[in-house]
Amino acid sequence: MSDSIGGTAESVIKATVSQFTETQFDVIRIPYVNNREQIDRTLEEAAENHAVVCYTIVSAELRKHLADRALELNLQVVDVLGPMLKAIEKNSGLIPKNQAGLIHALDHEYFKRVEAIEFAVKYDDGKNPLGLLKADIVIIGVSRTSKTPLSMYLANKQLKVANVPLVPEITPPPELFKVPPHRIIGLLIDPYKLIDIRTTRLKTMGLSDKAVYADINRINEELEYAKAIMRRVHCMVINVSNRAIEETAGIVLDYYHKNQERYHGEA
Repeated sequence: MSDSIGGTAESVIKATVSQFTETQFDVIRIPYVNNREQIDRTLEEAAENHAVVCYTIVSAELRKHLADRALELNLQVVDVLGPMLKAIEKNSGLIPKNQAGLIHALDHEYFKRVEAIEFAVKYDDGKNPLGLLKADIVIIGVSRTSKTPLSMYLANKQLKVANVPLVPEITPPPELFKVPPHRIIGLLIDPYKLIDIRTTRLKTMGLSDKAVYADINRINEELEYAKAIMRRVHCMVINVSNRAIEETAGIVLDYYHKNQERYHGEA
């Protein structure tokens, strides 16, 4: 029995009955128990069938009622959470929240984060333009403006992010121009800051720092092209020249949540 889905109690039961191989046991899960009447009905049926009841109920009131009623029915019951809650409360002085299903809420958050990270990897660097229409945020900018690190940071905040590099010789995918402007973020950077970043990148790759990739004329050309695309899509633009990823992400998150409220309100 559980005031949530009952997965914890069921796992305990299955681990236990695996030690008794001479016979088969029926395991019946009773989830979302939230009142005394449910408890009474279940315990009476359990008593009729000579069952053992394993329960995870966070409400101290319902746990006490269950224990008292089981005693009246001479029923074997096992409280999985109660002793552990009391032990931690006594040892730490903290008071438990006594809210059912919190572990599953945490699991849900975790899986949303994993899904967002997988999305960011799949749709990184313009790999698949179809992802642009599925994304919560689309980041655009020239090479080495931290599009990928920013995408991954935002993915850890459970946002599905795709990013597209802007290169003068390559026309952006048509899907980019179908994305609502409030879901696109443009990243710009000081050209001389970008020279430093690209020069360092070339050196780590064992290439000459005289390559066109780090040439000021080429960089200015790229930035002007990027600005033209950003004007065309009417997106928010952030200058990342002297900003850490966390700071840029904070701006994006504030902008995203404000637009969520705005457009949700209009809907």
